[in-house]
Amino acid sequence: MSFDVERARRETPGCAEVVHFNNAGSALPPAVVTDTVVDYLRREARVGGYELAAEAAGRLDAVYASVARLVGADSDDIALTDNATRSWQAVFYALPFGRGDRILTSRAEYASNAIAFLQVARRTGAVVEVIGDDESGQLDVEELRRRVDGDVKLIAVSHVPTQGGLVNPAEEIGAVAAAAGIPFLLDACQSAGQLDLDVTRLQCDALSGTGRKYLRGPRGTGFLYVHPRLRERLEPAMLDLHSASWESPTEYVVDPTAKRFEVWERDFAAVCGLGAAVDYALGWGLPAIEERVASLAATLRGRLSEAGARVHDVGARRCGLVTFSLAGTPAAEVKARLAEARINTSLSTRTSAQFDFTARALPDMVRASVHYYNTEDEIDLLVREVEKLR
Repeated sequence: MSFDVERARRETPGCAEVVHFNNAGSALPPAVVTDTVVDYLRREARVGGYELAAEAAGRLDAVYASVARLVGADSDDIALTDNATRSWQAVFYALPFGRGDRILTSRAEYASNAIAFLQVARRTGAVVEVIGDDESGQLDVEELRRRVDGDVKLIAVSHVPTQGGLVNPAEEIGAVAAAAGIPFLLDACQSAGQLDLDVTRLQCDALSGTGRKYLRGPRGTGFLYVHPRLRERLEPAMLDLHSASWESPTEYVVDPTAKRFEVWERDFAAVCGLGAAVDYALGWGLPAIEERVASLAATLRGRLSEAGARVHDVGARRCGLVTFSLAGTPAAEVKARLAEARINTSLSTRTSAQFDFTARALPDMVRASVHYYNTEDEIDLLVREVEKLR
């Protein structure tokens, strides 16, 4: 499948400024996203915030349809939020847990999710259990199946972890959850925008995502998918006059759609920017993006290994996140030296993924996350800089 890299770079002003391998942190936006946000803000300054929101109501509604198309859902199943963590929390903290209830999660789980598990366990007496990995390094689906019983009230997994290129077997996990009638909450923060997602195929009850990473949208944007079978059972932990209507002095009614997980006030310019980013990704096609990103990441892993770096990514299936370390050189120093060469990377440390770092005795790592606008020449540049540190 061919990919017009030159067009992608031409439409991304930041490509002329830096070599950006921090897409799992915050990707470079295409010009259309920046222009959409700035144009909205300029008009808002001229006509007024409420007035422009009313004028742009159709555009804002279209964002729900775009996100729904991205994940294969209906518009009523989509909520728009200010980040992926808020999306994930909106569902998790609405779930009822009691003493002895079990929460099953993956070894690769992200810190924010794990902290929420531990907080709820402390409050309620619920139990957090980590499912082990199979020989490839992904969640062991057979172990998950064996561990399921009537006390399991939630299966919650990060599709792609923050600390490497692993893609957990979400479809197989979803099948286990569906067969047992257990809610399945999928954190797609790192997979939305780089993998072709379909909530029907994934069989997840809820899925959270962000705008700023592989979707190339504005910071401060996120989305949430919630299937009717789950949301009809949940009343969010917090409500306002948007997520519910005040029907009488003593009565309120919760919105029947996924908007019950939203709040009234939002950054409307950023919402429009998210819509532009999603439409831009859909224009390229997620299968084409997925193929391009996976190919670049595989090339980078190979080149880093040849250069003497230790690559730490595991899993039967891998994606655009590449983590590595250099013997004798702290990861923070490697990142700093790359930054001096105008190469953006990030650090992956124990505090982001305690389960996995502890189990695999991982060091602090450099994370170089590729996107479709990156090139083989940029990979060569990064590898040359790494070789200088050996």
